[in-house]
Amino acid sequence: MAASEAAEPAFVPESGFLGRGHERNERKTWTVIALCATMTVLEITAGRLFGSMALVADGLHMSTHAAALVIAAVAYAYARNHADDPSFAFGTGKLGDLAGFSSAIVLAIVAVLTGYEAITRLFQPGAIDFDIAIPTAVASLAVNVASAWLLSGSDDGPGATNRDNNMRAALFHVIADVAVSVLAILGLLAGKFLGLAFMDPLMGLLGMLVIANWSYALVRATGAVLLDRTPDREMAAKIRAEIELDGDRLNDLRLWRLGPGHLGAIVSVTTNKPRNPDYYRARLARFDLLSHLAIEIRSVAP
Repeated sequence: MAASEAAEPAFVPESGFLGRGHERNERKTWTVIALCATMTVLEITAGRLFGSMALVADGLHMSTHAAALVIAAVAYAYARNHADDPSFAFGTGKLGDLAGFSSAIVLAIVAVLTGYEAITRLFQPGAIDFDIAIPTAVASLAVNVASAWLLSGSDDGPGATNRDNNMRAALFHVIADVAVSVLAILGLLAGKFLGLAFMDPLMGLLGMLVIANWSYALVRATGAVLLDRTPDREMAAKIRAEIELDGDRLNDLRLWRLGPGHLGAIVSVTTNKPRNPDYYRARLARFDLLSHLAIEIRSVAP
């Protein structure tokens, strides 16, 4: 007859399963927001003073970019402030993935709006003031490149398990703007010097495809975390091999991501030897990413 023994109740550490670079990434995000907000005010103010709709339009676009980054910044702050809140059973590490998923939806909306505007201009071309539009696009590119540089190199480590999807989403927003700015400059230059006015909306359509692709990648990555998809099949196989190395049988293994660089696991083992949960914890100690481990032991007569 089988007997069952479970490990001690789970607990949430002080880190709340946050990534190692959580506070650093939060500071970087707020810095980029301040940079974008400043550029927004300058462009809209200059546009109204000098009667340039191109400056006003780019300023409004920059404001939506800053608003999207606020999602990431608020998520960082909330996760940090509630990291030790016991009402969150598995900490607040996933909040970044939720923010990243939301940002991916925003990116998809931006892609649709960009495509709509490009198609409209393709069939209903309007006059373009190249002498104002080109410097505006160059200034926007400079701000976005600076923002991308500030946000780059902020992941907690290689691989999907360590990746900070909140920072990845913020970086994708900035890189999308960089790509759109480059394409816009190419289209405007082609229109000014080669008379190819259609290149401007055509580059907009290309930008739409680039942004939509990044949005899809973000939805896939963050959606997998939110739905507790197994983050590392190779690691799951190694855990099974380690448990069954000495004749025990692994009945069930649930492996999921708790936050950047943190995995949770529920292990159910059948054994005919007198073993307790600490024995299996020691066996699995080499898996550094296992921040939460719950073990059930079913003992059977030999």
